[in-house]
Amino acid sequence: MKTRSIYGQDSFRLANKDTELYVTEKGGHMGPVTFDRKTLKIQPFSVAPWAKEKLSSDTPPIIEALRGDFFCMPFGGNDTLYRGEKHPIHGETANNKWAFESLENSTLHLSLKPKQRKGRVDKFISLKEGHAALYVKHRISGMSGKVNLGHHAMLKFPDEPGSGLISSSKFVYGQTCPVLAEDPAIGGYSSLEPNTVFKNLNKVKMQNGDYADLSSFPARKGFEDIVMTVADPKLKMAWTAVVFPKEGYLWYSLKDPQVLKQTVFWISNGGRHYEPWNGRHFNVIGLEDVTSYFHFGLAESVKKNPISEKGYPTTLQLNAKKVLDVNYIMGVAGIPKGFGRVKKMLPQTEGLHIVDEKGKKCSVAVDLSFLK
Repeated sequence: MKTRSIYGQDSFRLANKDTELYVTEKGGHMGPVTFDRKTLKIQPFSVAPWAKEKLSSDTPPIIEALRGDFFCMPFGGNDTLYRGEKHPIHGETANNKWAFESLENSTLHLSLKPKQRKGRVDKFISLKEGHAALYVKHRISGMSGKVNLGHHAMLKFPDEPGSGLISSSKFVYGQTCPVLAEDPAIGGYSSLEPNTVFKNLNKVKMQNGDYADLSSFPARKGFEDIVMTVADPKLKMAWTAVVFPKEGYLWYSLKDPQVLKQTVFWISNGGRHYEPWNGRHFNVIGLEDVTSYFHFGLAESVKKNPISEKGYPTTLQLNAKKVLDVNYIMGVAGIPKGFGRVKKMLPQTEGLHIVDEKGKKCSVAVDLSFLK
């Protein structure tokens, strides 16, 4: 399959009559993605503003390609060596070149053989007729040991305060970054009080003593913040949703909380003033479904940490003789006028009934069996 240059990156294309998406050869970043491509042309994901620029030679591939959603293994910075393994930021899966395997029956199949740990990762991205959704499977085989991993979906919000309304399924624990999310000494600024616990997204303590409402964005211009929630492990399906009332649609993600146990919120609103960010990466939230100890990396996730000590695992155990499938669904749905923040997602035979805080409903066709 021939690649084509999209926003500065050689990319594979997958499309049907409703949806079109590109996947970068370098790092497997999925974006741009266009839903309802013939009429509304909904493009929920962000693309880094430097995508077409020539960056310094020491720029990690992940930063060069940064867009949409990508698979991280191990998730996070990975600055600390782990049993002789030195992984790049968010792992080889987010940086190295993926090999084309096939394009059949609306499924794109790519593969990658990591160098830091023996094994293989296969990426399958599928479209279904009549479904405004992406079905993404990462199959990990021939690999042993503990690992932290996850998805890194990044949404671009309209440039208007509070234009997106954020909610999720029940979480049992929420915490801000244990340390300052950014270092002012190098031009990075964060607003939330480090290492604080919260029960609701709408009341999270800030450094100035006030409280931030993380369920509404854009907000807190000039700051970068990171928080993490732990999904209720009793749920059969966990979800995150963002409603864009003026745009007339919502975005959602679905996961199995036994595989992807936490969600990292990377709230990026112009708080990084070092290269290549330069204060111009704003109105973006990473809603990153993971099993990990925040964004620190493999060594920190394997080591006992405040989250794992509470009984919430921050790694998965791989077995070379068994295959692990990480299944993930992302999609959009049209909403009726006046539809607000999502409160419930109710599984149905053919998909989901989505209910807002006032009881208004919309429905979406989606194959929930894919998660298992």
